[in-house]
Amino acid sequence: MYKEFFGLEETPFTLTPDPRFIVFTPSYNEVLASLYYGLENAKGLVVLTGEVGTGKTTALRWILRRLDSSVLAAYVFNPRLSIDEFYHHVTQMLGIKDWTNKAELLQVMGRELEERHRRGLRTVLIIDEAHELSDYVLEEIRLLMNFESDNAKHLQIVLTGQPELREKLNQPNLRQLKQRVALRCKMHSLPDTDEVERYITERLLIAGSDQPNIFTPGAIDFIFQCSEGIPRQINNLCDNAMLAAYAAGQQIVSRQVIEEVADNLDLLPRKDALMKNEQAADFASGGRVLTPEAREELWSNQTRAEKARPMFKSEEPTPKPAPKEPARPVFDDLDDDISLEIEEVGGFY
Repeated sequence: MYKEFFGLEETPFTLTPDPRFIVFTPSYNEVLASLYYGLENAKGLVVLTGEVGTGKTTALRWILRRLDSSVLAAYVFNPRLSIDEFYHHVTQMLGIKDWTNKAELLQVMGRELEERHRRGLRTVLIIDEAHELSDYVLEEIRLLMNFESDNAKHLQIVLTGQPELREKLNQPNLRQLKQRVALRCKMHSLPDTDEVERYITERLLIAGSDQPNIFTPGAIDFIFQCSEGIPRQINNLCDNAMLAAYAAGQQIVSRQVIEEVADNLDLLPRKDALMKNEQAADFASGGRVLTPEAREELWSNQTRAEKARPMFKSEEPTPKPAPKEPARPVFDDLDDDISLEIEEVGGFY
């Protein structure tokens, strides 16, 4: 709806995992390099985990689109399958048809995988949302890892899921599968406003924008706070914000627009998160190390000490005061300076 208004050829912030809009941030580069290494070197079992919306599926689809023609890949995106449904799904994707029971299936699959390996071909099984797999299916996946020769795995398996997948693999009954994991990767959220700005700008450029500075710095900063650096949340905020700006006839998206959109989407940052961000900013700028109360007390005491200093700097001897309780300096750590100044004027009388 707003593409022509902002001079775009495509919608830049859709929620679908379109690999054309992948942005190669440092965390994405690390994950893609790890996946490539695991597949290229036939590591066997690779596990990729990450929070919801961090872009795991987008990374998988990017890999799938760039696999060599010598690689046969089966992609399972619905993990809630029984053992029979799982094998039926996998064999259909791998083109294995002549089997009637599990024993026959394993024999046919073993011969097919061995023949492909002999010809220098790779076979990859990628399972998305693997944290939803039952323990029984995970045990079958472990058994599939037995398709191997003395020096190579005939089947490469990639399990992708939320952090719960790591917890599942730590279960005592799945310790054998855990020991087979050759490589672990973790997808991180975008860590700061700089990477969020890069993410937004590059997606606008990919969508055909000639002027990608649509979002003000304040808007980008608040997007980072609301989204916590999660790409799916960023997409949702940016898409709705551009729609709101279009409706208002504004070609620049301000922080105020983001605040309204975040409120509607129930994505306003929590107070504790805002305090954490402010504290981090203060620390990065070499700022606050004391509480506000301590800073106020410090400044008050310093002011009182400065007012007290001239009474010790008189060039004339100070007359003996009336009998009173001697005045005490405010700071203990000023004692050295104070005693030196007293000696310079000859001390008290």
